[in-house]
This record gives sequence, C-alpha cells and structure tokens, in this order.
Amino acid sequence: MLPEFSVVIPTYQQPALLLKCLDALGRQRLSHDQFEIIVVDEGNSPETETAVLLFARQIARDGTPIEVRYLGQPQRRGLAAARNRGWRAARGRVIAFTDEDCLPEPTWLSAALTCFQRGAQVLSGQLRVHLPNQPTPLDRTATFLKRAEFMASNCFCRKSTLDRVGGFEEAFDTDWREDSDLQFKFLQVGIPIAKCPEAVVVYPIRPCPWYELLQDERNNCYDALLYKRHPDLFRERIPTYRRQVIGYYASVGSIVLGLVGLLSGQMNMAIMGLCIWAVLSVDRVLHHLPSTPLTWPILKQVVATALATPFLSVYWRLYGAVKYRVLYF
Repeated sequence: MLPEFSVVIPTYQQPALLLKCLDALGRQRLSHDQFEIIVVDEGNSPETETAVLLFARQIARDGTPIEVRYLGQPQRRGLAAARNRGWRAARGRVIAFTDEDCLPEPTWLSAALTCFQRGAQVLSGQLRVHLPNQPTPLDRTATFLKRAEFMASNCFCRKSTLDRVGGFEEAFDTDWREDSDLQFKFLQVGIPIAKCPEAVVVYPIRPCPWYELLQDERNNCYDALLYKRHPDLFRERIPTYRRQVIGYYASVGSIVLGLVGLLSGQMNMAIMGLCIWAVLSVDRVLHHLPSTPLTWPILKQVVATALATPFLSVYWRLYGAVKYRVLYF
C-alpha cells in the first residue's frame, strides 16, 4: 500500500538536530504506515547515516515501524537539489517538507491530511519560531520567518503538482528564496496554495555568531535571481525595504565621494562626503541598538554590523545583477 505522505528532510552534518526532528516525526498521531521518511544527506556522512539507521531500529523496537530511507548526495548542491532528489524518490501521494532543525508537532501530518482529503493541492503550514532566552540579534530573522507566506520547512505538495512545475529550481544553491521560487511557479500555473495553521512545525532559532548576519547579505544575489525569474510576483509579494536600501547606497556613495575628494585634494568634497557617511552611520547604529542593557561587547558588534552592512549589501546586489544579467539594485 502506498503511504499518504513522504516526509523529505535535507540535512548537512547535524546528526544530533536530525535525531530530534526524527523523534518528533516518530510521535506523529497519524498511523506509521501512512507515511515514510526520506533523509537526503548533503554531507554524505557516515555519522548521519548511522543516526538515521539507529532511529529506524529504535522506532521499530518501540512499536509500529516507520519506513525510513537514507539518501546520500554525491556532492553538496544545496537544499533545492536535496529536496528534489527526495521527492522524486518518494512513494507517497503527498510530499511533506521540513528541515533537520525543525520539530513537527504530533498533529502535523494528520492536520494536513484533513486538508488534502478536502481537495487541497499545496499547503503551507504554520512555522512557530522560538528565540533563545538570551539577548540576540536574531529578532529580525524571527520576524521575517513569521511573515513569510510559504516556507519549505513546513509545506505539503501533491507529488503531481511538483511534477507539473518541475520541483525546486536548483540554481538557488543556498537556503534562500528557493521556496519563494516554488511558490511563484505554483501561482503562475494556477495551482492554489492553501493555509493550514493547524499543521505546526516548531523552529528553535539557535544562537549564532554576530557576524553571521553579515554573511547573510550574500542572499541579496539570490533576490536578483528570483526577480529575474518572476519580476511581477517579486514586486507584488517580496518586501523591498526601499528606504533602507537607498540608505545603503547613500552610505557607499558618500564614502566614495569623500575618498575621491581626499585623493584629488578637493577638501570640500571630502568633508561633505565623509559627513554624510558619518550621519548615516550614526543613525544606523542607533537603529540597531538593542532594548536590553548595553554592554561593551554588544556595542562593538552593533557598530561593526552597522558600518559593514551597506558595503556588503550593495556588493551582493550588484554581484547578483551582473551574474544573472538583470537590472536589480
């Protein structure tokens, strides 16, 4: 008998987190013979494969077994490619996507099943974000996740709909905008996306180094790719933060103006450029100050982030525009 669901989980060198996700799936109230689990390992690591096999044996000893399959990727090609391999190998009628660092609630699959029995083709579940207790710069990340319309960490698609649109676009070789691209492909061919807030996945945000937010500016080049592929839907559904971006370009332009003035001996130009840059930088620092008590290490991180972000953002925007040959600024 074919299972109702195939749960596809891409993973990369996080066996401990993966086991927590698998344990949550083992607690599903849906009968275990109604779903299978497919783990696609981007790291192709023995530790991850062992973790998957241990889970399969443990769940078989404790009660009704769950069919669990491990697929090792020959090379790391990104989450889009891993998810594509998973759903194409699936036996279930419906593909349920989640991630290694997510914890599906016990009613996750049963809530989705009810919607599909009523005729749904694609579902978007609820992502419940948990922030760490200590002060963190990740509040903005949590806000973004809560506002997202369609997240690959909690979505369900009939396999036939994925076949129809070709699955995920593998040019998105990082964890950014590959789910928005899939959402837009569904919308363009007239496949409706329903909401299922009862299908809950908990996403505990893990503390990360402060500079990781600077590394995330690289995502801007994938915004350029999404804009090239779906310009109308991008303008309609993706926040542009135009005022903030204009401020970034103004910061970069003013510092360039100041340096040109210094090098050419035009001191008025240099002073004007550097003063504009200083005002914009101070404003950005004040905007990023946390509401919690300020310490010297946090202040240094805030200042470094505020000063570096405009240059990284502008660089990756222009990089994406050149790489994908699109007027995206």
